[in-house]
Amino acid sequence: MPPIASLECSRCHKHVTADTPQTVCPHCAGSLYVRYDLSAVDPAGRPQPGGAQSMWRYSAVLPEVEPVTLGEGWTPMLRSRRHTNLYLKEEATNPTGSFKARGMSMAVSMARQYGLKKLAAPSAGNAAGALAAYAAAAGIEAHIFMPRDVPMANYLEGVAYGAKVTLVDGLISDCARMVTERIKEQKAEHAAGRLAAEDVWFDISTLKEPFRVEGKKTMGYELVEQLGWEYPDAVFYPTGGGVGLIGMWKAFEEMEALGWVKPGKRPKMVAVQASGCSPVARAYEAGESSSKFFDNAATFAAGLRVPKPYGDYIILEIVRESDGTVVSLDDQTILQSLLDWSRNEGLLLSPEGAAATAAYDHLLSTGFLAPTDRVVIFNTGAGLKYVDMIAETMGLKRPTEKKLPQRSPVGGIITPV
Repeated sequence: MPPIASLECSRCHKHVTADTPQTVCPHCAGSLYVRYDLSAVDPAGRPQPGGAQSMWRYSAVLPEVEPVTLGEGWTPMLRSRRHTNLYLKEEATNPTGSFKARGMSMAVSMARQYGLKKLAAPSAGNAAGALAAYAAAAGIEAHIFMPRDVPMANYLEGVAYGAKVTLVDGLISDCARMVTERIKEQKAEHAAGRLAAEDVWFDISTLKEPFRVEGKKTMGYELVEQLGWEYPDAVFYPTGGGVGLIGMWKAFEEMEALGWVKPGKRPKMVAVQASGCSPVARAYEAGESSSKFFDNAATFAAGLRVPKPYGDYIILEIVRESDGTVVSLDDQTILQSLLDWSRNEGLLLSPEGAAATAAYDHLLSTGFLAPTDRVVIFNTGAGLKYVDMIAETMGLKRPTEKKLPQRSPVGGIITPV
């Protein structure tokens, strides 16, 4: 494993130490990247067939840490039955049913190594379940703030894993504000000698600590390895906070530095949003370098309901550098793609994943992509975690009559006369 050289700010590019826990850049509040001494990595040492069937097969380019692992990563790359050059990266097979397991596995592993006792995060849903699970596995206390109308599965996960869950009448932005304010209060209490240092929560929010990106970047390593160490022509990524897209771009940079990927142009990165919450799409179309807060955000794709991503400036930079684009689609279009893939591919996608499949159809129709382009779409979570949201959008209701089967004394072998 390569030593961590430093943490580099994604905005001002100043460096800080990784010897102690860090959140964001102390100079400009930009998100921090983990930078390694890659000269310590053998260029010929890329993973070979076999080995660890998890994201930890890439330990040569991850921090040296004892993993808190539940078997995350190395998810299937499924070829579409109808589109010869289209592949679906099925993140639903991760622990807790979503890609969030990757980032939380790494972040919680590092938190345990640093000796942190209490972690806190806002979540639109799946990150809450993942944090709760990995914190439970690590013996760390988790504090989670979620919108009250998140999918029921996400709320159940948090409670079942023993996290301290607060439901908020608002959006993830409101949850984030509450976490920030509470930690600020705790730090003041600690400074006044009324609270022990270990009782101050550590903020493990999206892009407000450096290690969730490291877990998410393994998606980039995996998709390239599963395609024979070659880049696809495009990658479609449902973009709420955007950590996965950011992590994959970092992975491409590292693989090129190590000579692990065959030479070629990096894929076009396509960020996908719902039109009911599309701050990045609006900023992209307006030619802006960061997004504005998206008022009245509403979509059944709960993971995309992020009114202003913390790393919006990084997402926009990557999309433009890759000659990609940002697509936003309405909920009915997303639902139709979800049903299309269920009925024709045998896959019940998450609403976020269906947004990406709908975006693929859209970009084929506009000529942005050709059917001959090799494309990878990420289904970031299991559709079954959204049964309440999907059913509501479809207009399905469970029958209200709860009548138990009646016993009929038919006599004979099965029942007594």
